[in-house]
Amino acid sequence: MKKHYPRNMIGYGSKTPNIKWPNGAKLALQLVLNYEEGSENCVLHGDKTSETFLSEIIGAQPIKGRHINMESFYEYGSRRGFWRIHELFQEKKIPVTIFGVGMALERNKEVCNAIKQSD
Repeated sequence: MKKHYPRNMIGYGSKTPNIKWPNGAKLALQLVLNYEEGSENCVLHGDKTSETFLSEIIGAQPIKGRHINMESFYEYGSRRGFWRIHELFQEKKIPVTIFGVGMALERNKEVCNAIKQSD
C-alpha cells in the first residue's frame, strides 16, 4: 500500500476539539437542495435511454423510447416540488445551498431566477 494517500481518513481522530458555537448552539446544520430536473437521462436530450439510476423506481430498466413515469418524477420537482421548498425556506428565512445542474437551470429560467434572487 502507498505511504501517501491523498484523502484524509483520520480527521481529528480521538482528539475531537471542544467547539463553542454561537449562542450556545449544540448543532450546526447545512441544508442542500439538489436541482436536477431536466438534466436526467432522457431520449429527448439525445440519450440512448431514459434515466434508470437516479430513480424512485427500484430496478428501473432502460427504455429506448420515452419513459413517461420517469419523466413525471422529475417534472414534479420542477413544476411544484422546488416551489414548495423554496417558499418555505424563504418564509422561515432558512439559508439553503443549491447544487444546481446547469442544464436543469437552463430549462427552467423561473427557478434559476428565484434561486439568484433568494435572501
